[in-house]
Amino acid sequence: MTDRYAVIGNPVAHSKSPEIHSMFARQSGQDIDYARLLAPVGGFKTTVESFIAGGGRGASVTVPFKLEAFDLAHQVSQRSKDARAANYLKFDGGRIVADNTDGFGLVRDIVTNLGFGIAAKRVLLMGAGGAVQGVLVPLLEQGPAILALANRTPDKALRLAETFRHHAAAAHTVLSGQGYSDLAGRHFDLVINATSSSLSDELPPLPASVFAADALAYELMYGRGLTPFLAFAREQGVRRLADGLGMLVEQAAESFRLWRGVRPSTGPVIEALRKA
Repeated sequence: MTDRYAVIGNPVAHSKSPEIHSMFARQSGQDIDYARLLAPVGGFKTTVESFIAGGGRGASVTVPFKLEAFDLAHQVSQRSKDARAANYLKFDGGRIVADNTDGFGLVRDIVTNLGFGIAAKRVLLMGAGGAVQGVLVPLLEQGPAILALANRTPDKALRLAETFRHHAAAAHTVLSGQGYSDLAGRHFDLVINATSSSLSDELPPLPASVFAADALAYELMYGRGLTPFLAFAREQGVRRLADGLGMLVEQAAESFRLWRGVRPSTGPVIEALRKA
């Protein structure tokens, strides 16, 4: 009997998750059906309950429901607790199990796919919202020398840094929060844009000096070509540019592994999506 999974969001029509999981299933010989489910704002719980009643085995969760997914779960992983959000749900014997695979996906894409080691590096993470909270601890677990959070509202970055400063993962990292103006004269090996600025074709007010020699500029958004952030990085001489497509596939692969007990090969899937 075919097992049913879905991605739940609003909007959700643009989601590449069904294509990704279909490729994973073909590759690993798994019999699954993976659909898109549009949940009305305020109707996430009802949508999940209806999907479970119809035989749903698990769901990926995208914006704006990751906080609701976290609150709905009976059992929550440590990764999900650190992120205070969930993008993965498993329905098991009347219980809802939650996890967060976003940070895992980002780190795996950077370290494994792009071959860029984070240990002992200087990392700048832009933003202070849910996307940052979802990837912060997995980045800290890689042991960067410095992890600086920068936000247009400096207080938000400061509060987030203070919240995680005493986390076990931050033991070997100088973690700080600041505004963009405080970055003048500082250089970073890895600069990650986790803000929503690229959705509106805007550039965070980054000083030109932030990119160290041989830096990697990483844009969490995907499918938008050369965003203002990536274009700015290239203008500053940065040769290593990446968007979040690899992260998308890697977080999906981790979800697939948790559901099905099989880790799919991500390289062919990333390549197929790039071509498409």
